[in-house]
Amino acid sequence: MKIIRYSDTSGQIHHAAQQPDGTALVIDGDIFGTYSVSDRKADVAKLLAPVDPRVILCIGLNYKFHAEESGMAIPKNPVLFIKSPGAVQNPGDPIQLPVNLKSDSVDYECELAVIIGKAAKNVSKENALDYVLGYTCANDVSARDWQINGGGGQWCRGKTFDTFCPLGPALVTTDEITNPNALGIKTILNGQTVQDWNTNDMIFDVPTLIAFLSADTTLLPGTVIITGTPQGVGMARKPQLWMKSGDSVTIEIEGIGSLTNPVV
Repeated sequence: MKIIRYSDTSGQIHHAAQQPDGTALVIDGDIFGTYSVSDRKADVAKLLAPVDPRVILCIGLNYKFHAEESGMAIPKNPVLFIKSPGAVQNPGDPIQLPVNLKSDSVDYECELAVIIGKAAKNVSKENALDYVLGYTCANDVSARDWQINGGGGQWCRGKTFDTFCPLGPALVTTDEITNPNALGIKTILNGQTVQDWNTNDMIFDVPTLIAFLSADTTLLPGTVIITGTPQGVGMARKPQLWMKSGDSVTIEIEGIGSLTNPVV
């Protein structure tokens, strides 16, 4: 099932099940609990990010060739940083370049996002996918100057500006994506494909990440895990390729769809 989150013409927020003809049917109940798909057509005034996350857990350097292009060693354990829920942006809404903490080095990163569906603690790798509600596209937008030089050695400052985590367009449930580590993933910037790889190249696959992140730590329903980006980021290109006002950036993942945002 493809689940969308939307606001209707009265401003109320709902979830709905997207249909093959492009329409959607209202979902009754809680997608993180008990829910059912009604026969009522959704009154979609605005498409929103498919979840409003409790927290966004982010994995760095999780594709071998991206670690190499970044000049960094292959990590022994997953590299964790966090984005604020305030960084989430809706499909079609703009990525805003920082103004007060100005950056001219804002990068794109296509990533598979994992949405945790039920509380998970000390989960085994073998059972990890049982705790997943579904998957969506993410863009881990990064102000590289603040990430690398301005954050006191921590990545979060350059990663968690408002609008720096577009999500969407839909949450695709695990019955449709049984293996999250077999998906084509790409970034298209102004019509040019700049990243094009496959999630089978992750250093730490999705079950391993869930087991690691849930160790002695409760992952609450609604937790979003973004799982790293493949090679081709703007920082590693020669010459470097930064997003600028007027650009359009699209993240595409096989089986999920396309997430497009303008840059302002």
